[in-house]
Amino acid sequence: MCICVNCLWVDRCQTYHSVERQHEVTHLTATPDIVPIDPLINISILEKANGSTEVEWDVRACKSFRKDQGRWMRLCPGQEIPK
Repeated sequence: MCICVNCLWVDRCQTYHSVERQHEVTHLTATPDIVPIDPLINISILEKANGSTEVEWDVRACKSFRKDQGRWMRLCPGQEIPK
């Protein structure tokens, strides 16, 4: 899972904004203003049961990460946490 969901900056981060675009989900903000330091993105190519493929982007490390457990959930109550 992407560490961003528990980061203080998730709704302001330009890298997370890019991850949202790759996952084709609604952005938390239209104009992110935080440029994170050294984010490490893991990109996985997954084969689905129907033979199609899916690309999964997950931020695994970031020097700007500031833990705020449940930050994304508080910003998006009632929604499923992105995978």
